[in-house]
Amino acid sequence: MISIGLDPKITLEPISGTGAWYQATDYVHGDLYEAEELYQDGHSIDCNSLYFIHFPDGTIYEPAPKKKGRYFGNTAYVDGNLAFLMVDFPDDRISVMEFDTVSGETQVLAELSRKDVKDCYNLMVHGSPLFLTRQANDGKFQIIWPWKAEFPIERTETFDFRDGDKLYFAAWYEDPDYREDVIVRSLDGELMDRYPGTIYTMPNGERWKIGYTD
Repeated sequence: MISIGLDPKITLEPISGTGAWYQATDYVHGDLYEAEELYQDGHSIDCNSLYFIHFPDGTIYEPAPKKKGRYFGNTAYVDGNLAFLMVDFPDDRISVMEFDTVSGETQVLAELSRKDVKDCYNLMVHGSPLFLTRQANDGKFQIIWPWKAEFPIERTETFDFRDGDKLYFAAWYEDPDYREDVIVRSLDGELMDRYPGTIYTMPNGERWKIGYTD
């Protein structure tokens, strides 16, 4: 048994696409959008913790220092490195960051004004290649960076992953039995394909399709 020297409130989660890295965080104010709501209501924001844990040795890395008013979002595995989202509420700044898994250094890839997005609800980074998206409950999917796009999606449709110039979504139905469809769209939202089943991203980055074969 390996002991990881972190606070017991820290939650350890696998990072999709790699079996070598885990994200460790706490949710002092809940998810990112919940921290934003508290800030907008006049509350001060305590920064949540963010650590990356390497498997199998258990080495702990802190990619960015904690700071009052700062809050970390999700992490994505992109081309061997770890991209993560950081919002500084007092500075009204959204930062897309990258942790180099070889050098252990962190750099800022992009900085946006928080005014560039309606809110931080489902604001997330994804690979590959890296981009920043937002999906609200208004039936629209938004690409925020490195380009801007917005297009309608189905009520139960959620973004899954990007593969080159294709965006993969998952949609669920109860008619009356529960089922799921894979929906493939272009980068501007045009419907390219759909088929029954589910796609799972495995720890080594492979994607397995269940319920559909070529």
